Amino acid sequence: LLTKAPYPARNPSQNIADLKAQVAANEKGVTELRTMVRRYGLGTVRAYMGHVQDNAAEAVARVIAKLKNSRFEVTTDQGGLIKVAISIDRKAQRATVDFTGTSAQAPDAFNAPEPITRACVLYVFRTLVDDEIPLNAGCLRHIKIVVPRGSMLKPRYPAAVAAGNVETSQTIVNCLYGALGVLGSAQGTMNNLTFGNEHFQYYETICSGAPAGEGFDGAAAVQTHMTNSRLTDPEVLELRYPVLLERFEIARGSGGKGKWRAGDGTLRVIRFLERMDCAILSGFRKVRPFGLHGGEEGQLGENWVRRKDGRLERLKGSDQTVLEPGEAIIIKTPTGGGFGKKNERS
Repeated sequence: LLTKAPYPARNPSQNIADLKAQVAANEKGVTELRTMVRRYGLGTVRAYMGHVQDNAAEAVARVIAKLKNSRFEVTTDQGGLIKVAISIDRKAQRATVDFTGTSAQAPDAFNAPEPITRACVLYVFRTLVDDEIPLNAGCLRHIKIVVPRGSMLKPRYPAAVAAGNVETSQTIVNCLYGALGVLGSAQGTMNNLTFGNEHFQYYETICSGAPAGEGFDGAAAVQTHMTNSRLTDPEVLELRYPVLLERFEIARGSGGKGKWRAGDGTLRVIRFLERMDCAILSGFRKVRPFGLHGGEEGQLGENWVRRKDGRLERLKGSDQTVLEPGEAIIIKTPTGGGFGKKNERS
C-alpha cells in the first residue's frame, strides 16, 4: 500500500511507526475512559461531560454579552478576500459570526474546509475567556457560524485545500481578532518549509512574533494561533539531515509599530550539504499584515535562495526550487501590525 502507489512513501517504516503511535495513543484514551466509567459509573461520567460543556458555554456567553456588532476583512496574497461580520444579541447572549462576502473558492490550494473555519472561531472565542476552562464544543453553543457554500471557507469538492489548514486558517484568525478589536494581527502565515531527496524528508513551520493588544507588546519569535509546533533543535537537525543551520535569529525592530508593538519576527538561513528539492508555502509576501486602532502595518515576509556564486534569487510566497550542495534557503518572516497609534506610546 505504501510502496506501490504512483508516488510511494519514501520511509514506510517511519510511516508505520507513526500510525502505531497514533493507535496506541487512542487506545490509552479508551483505557482511561473505561477505567473512569468503572470507578464512577457511566451516568456520572456522562453528567460531568455535560457539566464541562455547560460551564464552557456559560463562560463564552458572559464574554459575548460584553461584545458589540463589528465587521472586518483581510485580503490575501492570492487576491482572495476573507470577510466577517459579528452580530451580538446581548439579551440572549448569542453571537452570529457571518463570513458572507468572502471570496468564492479559488483554483489554488488556499481554500479552507468548513471545519477549519469553525475551529478558528472556536479558538478565538475561547481565548476571550479568562476562566480556566478546557477547550470543548460547549464554547460554540451560543455562537451561530454562517459560511457560504462555494466560498473559499466552505469549498465544494474537488477544490484543493492543502493550504487551508496551514495558511488560510491564520488569516481567518487575524480577521476575527480584527473584527473584535481586541488583538492586532499576527504574521498570518506558518511559513511552511519542506525539503528532501530520495533519502531525506523534512518539514517545519517558522515562527514570527506574537500580536500586540491593549496594554501589552507582542512577544518576539514565538508560534501563535493555529500552529504550536516546535522547531527541531539545531543539533538534532544537523545530525539527522545533511544541512547546516547558518542563522536563526530575531529580526530586531521588525514588529509593527504602535502604542503597543507586535512581536519581532525571525530570520532563518539553512545551507544544504546535498542536492535537495525545496518548497515554501507562505503568505503575506505581498500584502502587509494590518495594524489596528491606528497601529502601523507589519513587515512583509521574504523568501530567498543564495546560489553558489553568492547570487540571491527571490522566491514567491508559494514556490519550489532545487538547491545544490553549498546553496542556502533564506526565510524572513512577516510580522504583525501595531495596536494603537504610535504617538500614544509612553
